[in-house]
Amino acid sequence: MDKLSPKFWVITLMVFAAAFVRLIPHPPNFAPIAAMALFGGAYFSKKWAAFLVPIAAMFITDLILGFHETMWAVYLSFALIVVIGMLMIKQKKVSNILFASVTSSVVFFIVTNFGAWLSSPFYAKTGAGLAASYTAAIPFFHQTLLSDLFFVGILFAAYHLIKVKYPVLAESKV
Repeated sequence: MDKLSPKFWVITLMVFAAAFVRLIPHPPNFAPIAAMALFGGAYFSKKWAAFLVPIAAMFITDLILGFHETMWAVYLSFALIVVIGMLMIKQKKVSNILFASVTSSVVFFIVTNFGAWLSSPFYAKTGAGLAASYTAAIPFFHQTLLSDLFFVGILFAAYHLIKVKYPVLAESKV
């Protein structure tokens, strides 16, 4: 088995640090969930690590925070956001990162609120019930979007600064 590089450990530490921010009191829907997935997808070159590390970090904090009936939708959207990171951020330009961040917010909104509609007895299993589920979630979307932009900015900027300070991280594969 290949030895894991310092770059792997730095990115892993950053993802876990972001995950543990979820345990600090914060406004509703203002957590680094999408940022962890997007960052992992963008920087881990090994697909197994891109999925496993962020999902493991998320799962560990969920063990503390608790689970609910739509966790499957949260984890599905999380995995899709890892893929967005893999596909959309080949070049780590600010415009690509911003676009991927907004796209991640929208994907999370669509998937998790579909899950809420599907899992909740509060919504009729009709088109109108689905529309009601999405409509009820609109007031929370701005916090998700702001949170994703904020935490994506922190993770990507911090890693860029770390690579400037330690150029060996820019050269090694993960």
